Amino acid sequence: WPLIFSGLEIIANRVMFSHRDAGGSPSLFDLLVSLGRSHHATLALADLNAELDYSPGTMVYIAGRVLEHSVGP
Repeated sequence: WPLIFSGLEIIANRVMFSHRDAGGSPSLFDLLVSLGRSHHATLALADLNAELDYSPGTMVYIAGRVLEHSVGP
């Protein structure tokens, strides 16, 4: 069956340094999902000067090629 996603990447137990997704399209959104139990993380969007709680169960759509983003403790 056809999928609505063009790619899938799983990153486990990682701190992601600030970056833009070079392979993405500027007109499409990426779905970021935080899974697991009882951990605390922060999703930082440098271009918006924003830090968001990225606890388990959080889902965020961003334009990953356009917005510089990182995940940290």
